[in-house]
Amino acid sequence: MTRPPLITDRRALLKGAAAGALCAGLPWSAALASTGTLPGTAKSLSLSDVRLLPSPFADAVEANRKYLLALEPDRLLHNFRKFAGLTPKGEVYGGWEADTIAGHSLGHYLTALALIHAQTGEPRAKQRAEYIVAELAEAQAKQGDGYVAGFTRKRKDGTIVDGKEIFPEIMRGEIRSAGFDLNGCWVPLYNWHKLFAGLMDVDTYCGGNKRAIEVAVGLGGYIEKVFNALNDEQVQTVLDCEHGGINESFAELYTRTNDRRWLVLAERLYHKRILDPLTAERDELAQRHANTQIPKLIGLARLHEITGKSAQAVAPRFFWKTVTTDHSYVIGGNSDREYFSEPRTVARHITEQTCEACNTYNMLKLTRHLFAWQPSGALFDYYERAHLNHILAHQDPATGMFTYMTPLMSGIKREFSSPTDSFWCCVGSGMESHSKHGDSIWWESGDTLVVNLFIPSRATWKARNAQMEMTTQYPYENTVNLKVASLPKSQQFAVALRVPGWAKDAQLTVNGKKAETTKDAGYLIVRRKWREGDTVAFTLPLELRLESTPGDDKTIAVLRGPMVLAADLGPADQPFEAAAPALVGADLLADFEPVEPQQAVYRARTIARPAALTFSPFYKNYHRRSAVYFRRFTDAEWVNEEKAFKAEQARQKELAARSVDVMHLGEMQPERDHELTSDISYPVVYRGRQGRDARTGGFFAFRMKVKPGPLILQATYWADERARKFHILVEGQRIATQALRPDKPVFFDVDYEIPEALTKGKDSVLVRFEPEPGNTAGPVFGCRIYTKNANITA
Repeated sequence: MTRPPLITDRRALLKGAAAGALCAGLPWSAALASTGTLPGTAKSLSLSDVRLLPSPFADAVEANRKYLLALEPDRLLHNFRKFAGLTPKGEVYGGWEADTIAGHSLGHYLTALALIHAQTGEPRAKQRAEYIVAELAEAQAKQGDGYVAGFTRKRKDGTIVDGKEIFPEIMRGEIRSAGFDLNGCWVPLYNWHKLFAGLMDVDTYCGGNKRAIEVAVGLGGYIEKVFNALNDEQVQTVLDCEHGGINESFAELYTRTNDRRWLVLAERLYHKRILDPLTAERDELAQRHANTQIPKLIGLARLHEITGKSAQAVAPRFFWKTVTTDHSYVIGGNSDREYFSEPRTVARHITEQTCEACNTYNMLKLTRHLFAWQPSGALFDYYERAHLNHILAHQDPATGMFTYMTPLMSGIKREFSSPTDSFWCCVGSGMESHSKHGDSIWWESGDTLVVNLFIPSRATWKARNAQMEMTTQYPYENTVNLKVASLPKSQQFAVALRVPGWAKDAQLTVNGKKAETTKDAGYLIVRRKWREGDTVAFTLPLELRLESTPGDDKTIAVLRGPMVLAADLGPADQPFEAAAPALVGADLLADFEPVEPQQAVYRARTIARPAALTFSPFYKNYHRRSAVYFRRFTDAEWVNEEKAFKAEQARQKELAARSVDVMHLGEMQPERDHELTSDISYPVVYRGRQGRDARTGGFFAFRMKVKPGPLILQATYWADERARKFHILVEGQRIATQALRPDKPVFFDVDYEIPEALTKGKDSVLVRFEPEPGNTAGPVFGCRIYTKNANITA
C-alpha cells in the first residue's frame, strides 16, 4: 500500500560515513544441491498442533492476542452495515478505516482471529470470527446481489459515497486508475482480497465455517459479473490498479467449492505487465511499487499447486531469488519508500523509509510455497533472517503496536501505530504475522520431520502419534535441544535439522552421544529408531561476521548467527543530529569486545568513528535510535573523508553568508512564515530531510524575500527518482522547467537565475512549483535565494 510518508523532526540530511572489508555472500544466495535424502516435498504441521514455549516470539503472540481482543468488531463492521442499509452498531475507527480503503482491516482481523485461535486455542477469537461472518452474511443478504464491502469512493467534488458506485462504470468500460485508485476508490480489489482471505481462514482454522464460504461465493459471483463485462484489454487496465492477490482468492475459492468457474477467473486475473517479464526471468522491478507485486506471485504460486502447470512456477521462483539476493536489506525486508530500486543498489537506499512490513509478511508467505515444492535450507535461511530481524522488530511487544516502515538509516527511530487511529496495511498484516509465529517451525514429509526454525515450542506430529519439544535460548545461545516428549511406541523415522548457510560447523548428538547423520540440501539428518524420552542436542557456532550489501562491498552490517546487530545511538525520544558512524581499520571484527555475550552485546572501541559504539540485537531497539549499516574505510581513506567533510562545511558557510532567504519545505512553521499555499501537495521525508511535492493537477507556492541586484533561486532535489517533470515560476512567470530521472542517489542543488525585472522594487516574490500534466512536481527539499556574486553580501 502507499501512504503519505512519515514526518520526522530532523532538517539536515544525516551525512553517511564509510567502512568495509569484503564480506561473505548471502547465506541463501547459492542453490543447495539435493542428493535425494531429503524428501522432495513438504508441508508444515498444522498451526493448531504447535504451541509456543516462552520466547520473544511467544511474547509477540501474547501482545497481539491482547490487542485483537481489545478491538471492537462492530466498529470494523461499521461501513459494511451502513452501505447495506443496516444500522451500524459501532462508530467507525480512525486512520485508514476512516478513508476510502475502509474495510481492509476487517479481512486482516478475521485472519488474525482465526490464526490466534489456532495458535493459542483462544476461544473468544473463534467466537468473534463467527460473529463477524454472521454480520457479513446479513449485510450481503440485504444487498441482494452478493456484494459486501466497506470501502468508499471519493467523487470529483470531494463527496465520499459507497464504493459500490464505481462498478457500473467499470462494467461500461469507464476505467480510471493512477495505480492505487480505481475510479475514485482506493484499491478495492486489494481490499476484497483481504476479506476473501479472512473468510477462508475462518473456515480453515476455526473448525470449518460453511457460512464463511457462502459469503465468499456470493461476493465472488458479484466480482465475476464485473469481469465478465470486460474484454481482456480492459481486465488488464483494471489490474494496473493494486489488487493484492485477488488471483489467489479465486484459486482458493475453487479448492473450497470445486467449481471451475473460480479457477477460470483466477487464471484470467493474470497481470501481464508484471508477470510476463518475471516468467521470462527478467528483472524489471526497478521503480515499481514493491508490495503491489508480491501477492500476485503468491497467487500464481497457488495456481501452480492447483493446476500443476510448470509455467506458473517460473515467475514465483525467479521473483523470490531476485528480490532476496538483489533487492533486500540485511534484515530481510525490501523497498525504499515502498518501491524497488535498481538491482544491487541497496547501499544507495538506506533511508528512514526502508522495509515496509507488508512486503516481508508476503515474502515469507511466498517462501513457504517454494519450500513446500522443494525443501531447501537456503529458503529458510532467508525466512529466519526476515522473521527474526524484521517481523520481530515490526511489533512493540510492550504495547502490541506496529511499525509501517522499519527504518535502517542511522539515527532514525521507529514510528508505531496507535490502537484505534492508524489501521495502515502494515497494522493489518501485523495482526496476522504475530498470530502465527508457530506456523513454520515444524514441517513433515512422509517419515521425515523437518525442523526449520529454532523457536521453543511443543509440536504434535499426528502422522507418527508423537509429541516433540524444542527448548533453546537460540539465537543468544548456540544449542538447540529436541526431545521426543511422547511416543507410545518406538518408531523408525528421520529428523532433519537446518544447518544455516552462515554456520561453519554443526554438531549433533542423540542422548549425549554423537549420532550418525547424513547431509542434504542444507540439513543434517538423523534416521534411527526413536523412543519416548530420546533427546537431541544440536549446536551451531554463533560467531560475529560482516556482511556487505549487494553491489557494494564498502557498506557493511554486523551479524551474530542469524541476528543483525546494531549500534546504539541513544533513546528514541532524544534527537540524533550527528553524522552516521563509520568503521575504520583493517581488521574490524578483532575490535569487538563481548560485554554481555549471552545477550549479544558487544563494544567496538578503536574502529568506530566518531566514538566507541555498543552493539546489540537490532530487533530489540524498539525505542532506541540505532545504526545498522556502516561505510568502512582504511585509515588513509578516513583522512580523505574528513577533509571532504570539512570542505563541504566551508562551502555551506560561504553560501549562508550570501543568502537572502531560505525556505525549509515540509516544515510547518517555515511554511506558515512563507505563506505557503498548495493543492494536491504533500510533505515528504527522504534521508531525514523534509520536503514537499505536488501531484498532477496540484501545485505549491510560497513567498521569499529578495533584495536589489542579480539573484539566484536554488532548489534541492533527490537524484534517484522516478521520472518527473515540472515548472518553476516566479511572480507568475516561468523561469525554468526541471526533469528528474533515476540517476544517482544524492541530493543535488539546481540554480536558476531570477530575471531582475521580476524582483525590481520588491521585498518579496511568489515562487511556485507546478507539475507537467501526468507528472509530479519535486519533491523539493528546500529553496534558497542568494546573491549571484560572492562579493555581494546578504
